Amino acid sequence: MAIQDLTDTELSRLFVDTGIDLSTLPAIATARELAPVMGTTEAALAQDRYRRVGIPYVKFARRVRYLRVDVARYLLTHRTGGDGSAA
Repeated sequence: MAIQDLTDTELSRLFVDTGIDLSTLPAIATARELAPVMGTTEAALAQDRYRRVGIPYVKFARRVRYLRVDVARYLLTHRTGGDGSAA
């Protein structure tokens, strides 16, 4: 099954199984809510947005939001295995 075919619930369950619990993150999160979950700062997330790298986000007016499903997909696609291969 491809990552994009997974539902939000399946992605949350997958991360609970791997020890990364995104269920505490709102479905639509602010940078302030996301930063501690990712172990980073709001400023680092802002810098990623400026550089156009990192976790996909939604912007409306001046508000920036991150979708929980996008965070999960980003983590899955940027995960590497213990043998150094991409997952």
